[in-house]
Amino acid sequence: MEKYICKTCGTQFPPSGHQPESCPICMEERQYVGPRGQEWTTLHEMTDSQTYINEIQQEESNLYSLKTAPEFAIGQTAYLVQNNGFNLMWDCITYLDEHTIETIKELGGLDAIALSHPHYYSAQAEWAETFNVPIYIHEDDREWVMRDSEHIIFWSGESLKLQDGLVIHRLGGHFKGGAVLHWENGNEGKGIMLTGDIIQVVADSGWVSFMYSYPNLIPLPAETVERMAGRIKPLSFDRIYNAFHRVIEKEADLAVQRSAERYIKAVRGELFQT
Repeated sequence: MEKYICKTCGTQFPPSGHQPESCPICMEERQYVGPRGQEWTTLHEMTDSQTYINEIQQEESNLYSLKTAPEFAIGQTAYLVQNNGFNLMWDCITYLDEHTIETIKELGGLDAIALSHPHYYSAQAEWAETFNVPIYIHEDDREWVMRDSEHIIFWSGESLKLQDGLVIHRLGGHFKGGAVLHWENGNEGKGIMLTGDIIQVVADSGWVSFMYSYPNLIPLPAETVERMAGRIKPLSFDRIYNAFHRVIEKEADLAVQRSAERYIKAVRGELFQT
């Protein structure tokens, strides 16, 4: 029995005697099946190959990034947030080996894992079982959990307080349960927002964008983005980290609002001269 992993999105499936027929996450329009068709691997194969390593580096005080090299699947970055003795892994990566486990333990271990949306569920159950911690997922995205676990807690509503100064907010958009993490104490008290790609930091520094499907370039309706920007507007934060190691260093709250305004004008045809 192996826990097969989709090579395209990095999602781990329940133990099985044979490969799954398909990956529902990749079959859906927000993701894709690669040109060579559905391909599978396992953590055993990945570790035995001695190809991969997780790069864990400190980004700033009490914040570490975790990324697999060479890049695997979507290639996202996860983050370890240290907040008043509470260690939270925000989003997840697939690869997990002994070196990673020991490094995380040296940093104080994990107390919880929380996810922005299904594309980063990856091997979340493997991580939760290894560190014996809960996984927080919004109930609106329950259907996308491919490997169930007793560690998963499905939360509801618009926000979930994990600890003083550490709150998950559901914004929707990219996925119905799409969430961001507001770390009020981060950045020396100026606040940090970890957004996955529910809010995507773009190439033009100081701007963000929003999409229903990033690989297939399907936009969100103007009304959805307007609602998302409205939900995040009352929150105090100066910096954003997204899931691909892009950062808005300062005035990130203003960047979100002006980017939302530009996006809304664009999709309504008000930004262009024709």
